[in-house]
Amino acid sequence: MPKSETLPHARHYIDGQWQDSSSRGESRSPATNGLLGTFADGGAREAKAAVAAARRAFDSTAWSRDRHRRAAALHELADRLEQRKDELITLLARENGKVLSEAAIEVEGTIPKLRYHAALALTDHGRAGEVRPGMYSMTLREAAGVAAVIVPWNSPVILSARSFAPALAAGCTVVMKMPAQTGLVNGVLSEIVADTPSLDPGVFNVFTESGNAGAPELVSSPDVDVLSYTGSTAVGRVIMEQAAPTLKTLSMELGGKTPMLVFDDADLDAVVPVLTKAVTMFAGQFCMTGSRILVQRGVADELRRRLVAALEAVRVGPGDDPASEMGAMIDEGNAQRVEQTVAAAADYATVLVRGKRDRALLGPSLIEVADVSSPIVQREVFGPVATFEVFDSEADAVARANATEFGLAASIWSRDVDRPLRVGRELRAGTVWTNTWAIVHDQFEEGGFKQSGVGRLNGIRGIEEFQETKHLVHVAPQL
Repeated sequence: MPKSETLPHARHYIDGQWQDSSSRGESRSPATNGLLGTFADGGAREAKAAVAAARRAFDSTAWSRDRHRRAAALHELADRLEQRKDELITLLARENGKVLSEAAIEVEGTIPKLRYHAALALTDHGRAGEVRPGMYSMTLREAAGVAAVIVPWNSPVILSARSFAPALAAGCTVVMKMPAQTGLVNGVLSEIVADTPSLDPGVFNVFTESGNAGAPELVSSPDVDVLSYTGSTAVGRVIMEQAAPTLKTLSMELGGKTPMLVFDDADLDAVVPVLTKAVTMFAGQFCMTGSRILVQRGVADELRRRLVAALEAVRVGPGDDPASEMGAMIDEGNAQRVEQTVAAAADYATVLVRGKRDRALLGPSLIEVADVSSPIVQREVFGPVATFEVFDSEADAVARANATEFGLAASIWSRDVDRPLRVGRELRAGTVWTNTWAIVHDQFEEGGFKQSGVGRLNGIRGIEEFQETKHLVHVAPQL
């Protein structure tokens, strides 16, 4: 990122070249509104250029068939990210708003993800056999083509890698649309891409936009074969509709409303700190935010008391302040939106904790509600807000947990060794944790049931989202 005086300016990286735009956006701290720098603000022109570059690279280079080069490129990306991790952690805390410890989790967790997919690039998943004398069949997993990745602003480093790493490992060329809210972080990621020698021009293209002109180009382009999107369910539905004419493969992780089921025999000393973190991590701007706390009646009073005290004690402040336990929301407008959502819920529910707001800094809220059809239960808030719901039996807990359109994740808290398997199998969710929360592993798939997405990321299934299966039949000549 070239610097004008003391403020950095981030540009797009397309077809192996740095590109600017006639429009420039400002990057500001969500905590202070202070100016951090500027970024090239792209749109349809940049999207088209990036797709054209990726198409040429896929069709005219050996990238899709050179697995050793792909593995080398992913290791090089990991090396360069590791070299600049401290810079990225600080910048992420300032520009995105999350606290330093959360920024560190994001950046440091991206490095092994890249190395895992480097190994996966060298792994075959096809099979072969003699189906009858002299006749052989084999299946090959081949790169699907050009992959477009639309990245959310809440965790741009790790969530971009979660899609582009398997795409590159599979042999796809990549176009990545980054969010304007993290323009400077995007610039550092682009510099890391540009500094990776095993990536030929056009293999990996990155652009940033604040508007909504470039993304539809990626969705509708016949030259894009796979699209990976992380974001809201509402936008996911629009993408599915707009992608229909090209019948491209879609991999989408969408909204969530994670139920945290706390049974009478749970260890509340272990439960309370995790539930507090589940509400406040990334200021609640997380698809797996523990936004529904379902507690069995026998421990409801005690958990309510402890959780109210814990949430009221959370220190909210700038992400780069080591004293902050929860950072700012992404901007003041979103903080106001969440504040208004809590105020509206007070008409039909009991607000146990109401977070105070100072610009984009918003404290956590806890709302007790009985009716699962209430808006605060049914709609994703995407902020530091959780509902408190009381249940009586396992069947009641499962019915409540499954009562929304979402099915991304769930968490069960119990000392009973059999209950988690019994209840977990009944929950309509892609990931179910027992006595923990938000643990994912690169080698195991994650994704949503119901309206929380299509496809899977991570694991073997993750790379297969960016591949096609080819069946070859060979008849050997008679001797």
